[in-house]
Amino acid sequence: MVSLAEKQQLKTGWKVWRFDQIAINVNDRIDDPSKAEVDYYVGLEHLDSDSLKIRRWGSPSDVEATKLIFRKGDIIFGRRRVYQRKVAVAEFDGICSAHALVLRARPEVTLPEFLPFFMQSDLFMERAKSISVGSLSPTINWKTLAKEEFSLPPLEEQKRFLELLLCLERTFNHYVEASDRIEKLLLSRTEGFLSDLDSDSLSCPVESLLSESPRNGVSPKTNDSSQGYRTVSISSIIAGQFITDGNIKYAEISHEKVEQFLVKEKDVFVIRGNGNRQLTAKCGISTETYQNLFYPDLLIRLRFNETKIISKFAVLQWNAPSAHRRLISRAKSTNGIWKINGQDIRKHKLLVPSIKDQKNLLAETESILGTLKSLRIRIGQLKRFKSTILNIHLAGAE
Repeated sequence: MVSLAEKQQLKTGWKVWRFDQIAINVNDRIDDPSKAEVDYYVGLEHLDSDSLKIRRWGSPSDVEATKLIFRKGDIIFGRRRVYQRKVAVAEFDGICSAHALVLRARPEVTLPEFLPFFMQSDLFMERAKSISVGSLSPTINWKTLAKEEFSLPPLEEQKRFLELLLCLERTFNHYVEASDRIEKLLLSRTEGFLSDLDSDSLSCPVESLLSESPRNGVSPKTNDSSQGYRTVSISSIIAGQFITDGNIKYAEISHEKVEQFLVKEKDVFVIRGNGNRQLTAKCGISTETYQNLFYPDLLIRLRFNETKIISKFAVLQWNAPSAHRRLISRAKSTNGIWKINGQDIRKHKLLVPSIKDQKNLLAETESILGTLKSLRIRIGQLKRFKSTILNIHLAGAE
């Protein structure tokens, strides 16, 4: 077998290491989570893609079966469905899902603060995906990952690069926190509006408010050649909006097959399935028509009859906590993926006040929605910028 070092002409000072020389796998298990003597449980559903910060958690009393113990500063890496790109740094002690790896940097090889950024890189993630096994829930095992080889810069170079990465991460977190606060304001105002309505006389099933039947998307095999039609992932649904400013994929598919799945202005997309239960059944609206963009299978498209309910108003209400709780209560989990079916969506009920009242709420929230969209676009831009500089800097070959 030819080693990575033999394949590459490394930059000065760079060295090739096996992953078990870079990181320690902390395999401290506890069979009864209630006896863990910690306050936090972190499941894979609590981790956000491409974010090192843990913003949600549960309680050890919520879960059973064997879990892993982690300590403040440890890295939690979702080894199941690596394509979801879940890597986070713990800011507290706790327990986590056994579908994760708990890792600690070997400081003689890599700076502890640098390792999680390295693991967010495409270089690491693509390698991790390639060694995952299983079809429904592809998973990495530590023994396989431990033997993988990676080239790393010397510690002094890591330290210099880390200053930029930490600056980007702080900015990213500020934007996310601002976006979360604004979204809460938006949802609070929507809930206040809905609570003043007569829920008995104004309640209507979704299927009676549509101009056509709901339609699931399509997910042909994608490529990286920028050939064919464009598509996005379910991560395009953010805070009530359909945002394409992210990772675009391409697929070779005939116009006849893709035509009925092209994204148009006022199309509303509901997330049919997600590993995070709280994101399942959330929706977002497209604010423009795209000539060559189709939506994937895990989204279902709704087209509302605007003479009955304005699409933007439907989205505001749909994502409001009270409405979302009713719908998500019907979700079922299969192999770690929460799903809502089309029948439940059609029977889901929304409140339908007069068009005038709907417009009044939309006028009141217009500036909030605009700010929210701008922040989310900036967050996407920061993600891509960080990814780009990671990929450039971590290319260890001359």
